[in-house]
Amino acid sequence: MIAGRFAPSPTGPLHFGSLVAAVGSYLFARHAGGRWLVRMEDLDAARVVPGSADEILRALERYALHWDGEVVYQSRRGSLYEEALLALRARGLAYDCVCSRAEVARASSAPAPSDAADASDAEGTVYPGTCRAGLPAGRRPRAVRFRVPPGLVSFQDLVHGEVREDVAVKVGDFVVRRADGPFAYQLAVVIDDAAQGVTEVVRGADLLSSTARQIALQRALGVPTPSYAHLPLVLGPDGTKLGKRDGALPLPALDEETVRQTLARALSALGQERVAGTADEMLQAAAAAFDASRVPRGPLRA
Repeated sequence: MIAGRFAPSPTGPLHFGSLVAAVGSYLFARHAGGRWLVRMEDLDAARVVPGSADEILRALERYALHWDGEVVYQSRRGSLYEEALLALRARGLAYDCVCSRAEVARASSAPAPSDAADASDAEGTVYPGTCRAGLPAGRRPRAVRFRVPPGLVSFQDLVHGEVREDVAVKVGDFVVRRADGPFAYQLAVVIDDAAQGVTEVVRGADLLSSTARQIALQRALGVPTPSYAHLPLVLGPDGTKLGKRDGALPLPALDEETVRQTLARALSALGQERVAGTADEMLQAAAAAFDASRVPRGPLRA
C-alpha cells in the first residue's frame, strides 16, 4: 500500500506554502488509496517554537487533512539515528570531521559563511575531503560525515521527471551528525521514512537538491527508496520563498469560509480543479479526481 507523509518543522504556524505541501502529499496518497502520515521534524531544538507543533496539527484538522496513525516526533527517536550511525561507522562509511563551515567554504572557493556551531556545509559548497583519511593533528572532531560513494544517483521525480546527480562531485561527503550534537536532517529523514514504511515522499521543490543525498544514504543503509514528487514552491510578492512569518494561517482566522477559500487556492496552486462544499468534501472530491500531470513545476506567487 502507498504511504505518504507530511513532515513540517514546528518553528511557527502553518503558512500557505506548507499548506500546499500538505494538500499535495495528501492528494497523492489518498488518490492511490494509501495512508497519509504526519511527522514533526523537531530535531533542531533551538529553532522549535513551543506550542507550534500542536497549532500545526489543529490547523491540519481544520482543513480536514486527517492523518493515519500517531504523529511521530523526531526528537524522540534519537536511538534509531544512533543505531544507523553506528552501522555506517562499522562499514567505514562515516567518519569524524574537524572542519568548520567557514573552512569548507574557503576550501571550495565559495564566500565564507559565519562559523556556525553545527559544522553543516552551506548550500553550494563542496566538502574537499579534508578529514577522509584521518583527523589533522591537534584538532578535535566537530561533526560526523557520510563517505559518499562515487557515481551518479538518478531517480524519476513524479513532477520534474528524471533527475541525475553525482553527489560526490556536487556535494562531497556531507554531515550526518552536527558538531553541536543533533543528527542531521539527511540521516534522520531517511531513517524515519524507512521505519514508518513511507513509500512516497511528496514535498516542496526546495528539497529536491537533498534527494540524491538521501538516496545515497538509503543504499548505504540497505533501506528502500521511496518514489519522489517535488511540488512547486509558493513565493511571496517579492519573489522569495514564503517563511513562517509570511502567509501564516493563524487558527483564530480559520472560519469556515476562510478555510474553503484558502483550500481552493491550494488546490489551484497544484493545478487541480476547484470544487464546492465543505473542506472535507473538497478534499475528497479533489483526491478522487487528482491528476499528478497537472501539478506545475515552476514556483508560484502567493
